Amino acid sequence: MEHTIKPATGKLGVLIVGLGGAVSTTFVAGTLAVRKGLAQPIGSLTQLATIRLGKREENKFPKIKDIIPLTALPDVVFGGWDIFAEDAYAAAIHAEVLDEKDLNGVKDELKSIRPMPAVFDQEWVKRLHGTHIKQEPTRWELAQAVRKDIQEFKKANGCDRIVVLWSASTEVYLPMGAAHQSLAVFEQAMKDNDCAAISPSMCYAYAAISEGCPYIMGAPNLCVDIPAMWELAAQKKVAICGKDYKTGQTMIKTVLSPMLKRLMLGLAGWFSTNILGNRDGEVLDDPDSFKTKEVSKLSVIDTILQPELYPELYGNIYHKVRINYYPPRKDNKEGWDNIDIIGWMGYPMQLKVDFLCRDSILAAPLCLDLVLFADLAQRAGMFGIQDWLSFYFKSPMHDFEHIPEHDLFIQYTKLKNTLRKMIGEETLDYID
Repeated sequence: MEHTIKPATGKLGVLIVGLGGAVSTTFVAGTLAVRKGLAQPIGSLTQLATIRLGKREENKFPKIKDIIPLTALPDVVFGGWDIFAEDAYAAAIHAEVLDEKDLNGVKDELKSIRPMPAVFDQEWVKRLHGTHIKQEPTRWELAQAVRKDIQEFKKANGCDRIVVLWSASTEVYLPMGAAHQSLAVFEQAMKDNDCAAISPSMCYAYAAISEGCPYIMGAPNLCVDIPAMWELAAQKKVAICGKDYKTGQTMIKTVLSPMLKRLMLGLAGWFSTNILGNRDGEVLDDPDSFKTKEVSKLSVIDTILQPELYPELYGNIYHKVRINYYPPRKDNKEGWDNIDIIGWMGYPMQLKVDFLCRDSILAAPLCLDLVLFADLAQRAGMFGIQDWLSFYFKSPMHDFEHIPEHDLFIQYTKLKNTLRKMIGEETLDYID
């Protein structure tokens, strides 16, 4: 069924939590470079991918951006919050992801992007020491301050719409509790300043949704994936999605696990280790923050392989994940996997994967796609959890009535079929 999609007129404000981080500055600088013709948007589906329309013999494969009414890159305006006051250029230099020669092409634009003071509580990110932070005394007042920031940014920059994107550090592990079960209880907890139940990320999510802005959760911590936020998103008719950008090692798992399952090969164990030296690695060196990431990474294999249906193949998997902070590697993460598989008549075999990747280089195009697709969903009236964007996340958000889909190929098919339905085209039951 075709959706009525409001046109992408005017400016789209993109407000990033963690504006000065490695992922955020790589995303912002890269987008500015692409729209000036200084770089190619490699890795971005919205900018490069095609989509098949009609029957195969019709041979219609337009680019997604040519057939789906997405916001044009020149209409994007960047802003956001950070716990450090340096502008986006200085932050990008500090992150050491992009070469200075690539940053200099958009130096003036980056220097003009300065973060607003952030909501920060060191109990939630223990390895960082924020200096550019809001001083409001309660979680409720902090959320109201963020709402005011959104309103003022929108007015000052002449934006028609705003999308809020969390690209900040992983907060410590928090299980869902009583304060998260309904909007009324959640709001009371904010007013009571229940700092143990209401995280800084939740203040941003509450503020964004209250202002009618789609909210994208790029980290694995509990935030927008709670009933209170679902209730607020339904009330305000706002699109939400998350969580935890799927880039390196977990992306590989969502490719290899379906292969094992399709071939009915068994799995005895999967050992994963990472070395990473950027701020993300430093934060995850804290055991409480690592537990949040570990839960996200461990959920992938079981959901794809369905051990309850195939106990003889996947009923006794030993799955271990490790992340090691190693400063010399900086943003150039190395993910190493040892995979013990089982073949015909129970004979053991092994797969070894050594993925030497650049964490922020992989994440930046995901940020661009998510911002443009979340804005598209909002203009199409598709509020609540956007499960069609699961393709981009390690731990796809879902309500209590559904199970998440982790298979990358199924996720990809669903994403494209959703786009087809938006414009009244027939869906396909296989990857185009």
